[in-house]
Amino acid sequence: MTVKRRRVGKSGHGYTVDGEKVPGVTRILDLLPKDALIKWAAESTGKYAINNWESLSALPPADRLDLLFGARFEKSEPAAKRGTEVHRLAEPAIRGEAINMGAVPVELRGYVEAYLDFCDTIDPKPLENGTELVVANRTHRYCGTADLVADLPALSYDGEIIPACRWLLDLKTGPKSVVYPESALQACAYEHCEVFVDPDEPDDERKVEWLQIERCGVVHIGPTDWALHPLDTGPEVWEFFLHLRWLYDHMEMKNSKPVLPGYWVGGTASVAEPALA
Repeated sequence: MTVKRRRVGKSGHGYTVDGEKVPGVTRILDLLPKDALIKWAAESTGKYAINNWESLSALPPADRLDLLFGARFEKSEPAAKRGTEVHRLAEPAIRGEAINMGAVPVELRGYVEAYLDFCDTIDPKPLENGTELVVANRTHRYCGTADLVADLPALSYDGEIIPACRWLLDLKTGPKSVVYPESALQACAYEHCEVFVDPDEPDDERKVEWLQIERCGVVHIGPTDWALHPLDTGPEVWEFFLHLRWLYDHMEMKNSKPVLPGYWVGGTASVAEPALA
């Protein structure tokens, strides 16, 4: 009985449970419409075309098209790696260890400093080995990686006091202080997992109940500041995620992407030949 996270490509990862490939939570959430992402991709392509008009004009049309198709990835891939790198660089702070800021790349320094300010202000107390936990749900066949499980002090929120308790926290980085509702689905899916393991010890399973998680939240780490947002992970959110999990199993995979089943549309119909007497 083993839960494993494996590397896929340069920066991606996948999961297996007892030798069977299962989807990650973020992969399941890809089924949701991403209007903001579509708008961003269009804007990124347009800006690239305007800023590189002369050099593009000197290329054959097909080569121009290839560059425009890949333009958005010049920003999205570094952005995806940024979150992982910021978390890696700043993680010692969550354990009370000093960070050598001289070793932090200049472009990430603001994010790491914001992370340090979060640690100084909130003073989270992580569980031992409570970072980067691989969580799994065998019943519904999915996995994920929880960034942080920690005890937080009493917090003021929406005119009320949240008592000191244990939180499951997801860490997001980005220049804009935007947290999307998918974060609640992601945390809810993690919270409803059955077991967790340390990535380095995939055979040493423990029940998620042992973590005694009471609240879920997302910490947005920006280039100059941070914000902690409590998340609703109640029954309605869990039911919504289960619907997405069901949809994922009923999609077809095309180029490693879930798409609607092609067999729903039949071939071309024609007039039937008269039956022979």
